[in-house]
Amino acid sequence: MSRVQLALRVADLEGSIAFYSKLFGAEPAKRRPGYANFAITEPPLKLVLIEGETGEPTRMDHLGVEVEDTDQVTAATRRLADAGLATFEENDTSCCYALQDKVWVHGPGREPWEVYTVKADVGKDDAATTGRCCRTPEETA
Repeated sequence: MSRVQLALRVADLEGSIAFYSKLFGAEPAKRRPGYANFAITEPPLKLVLIEGETGEPTRMDHLGVEVEDTDQVTAATRRLADAGLATFEENDTSCCYALQDKVWVHGPGREPWEVYTVKADVGKDDAATTGRCCRTPEETA
């Protein structure tokens, strides 16, 4: 099963968790310092909340499509490149407390999209996951 991901950068993580728990009638699937995600069944959605700066309004951080395995990421990479889109691949990367394979593209408004699979959960003390979560290609440059 694939599902769309919406990652939001929020100033009030606890308030946002409370709001989205009520909105979707579900508790977060994963919580870590400065981070939470919801795996919503209906509608199929991965909602990611990333703690931002205090007082800043909530903003879209990035969008994504979560797929089941690396083969689907590889197929998406080929399809996107064949369609003439510039792609940026990351394999075996630690992001949002998970080991992932992914490919990034940008929409016409420069909105970052990732097609990714979660290969394994990464513990909250893993040094590779500290700092900002799910950095887009331009943030890692």
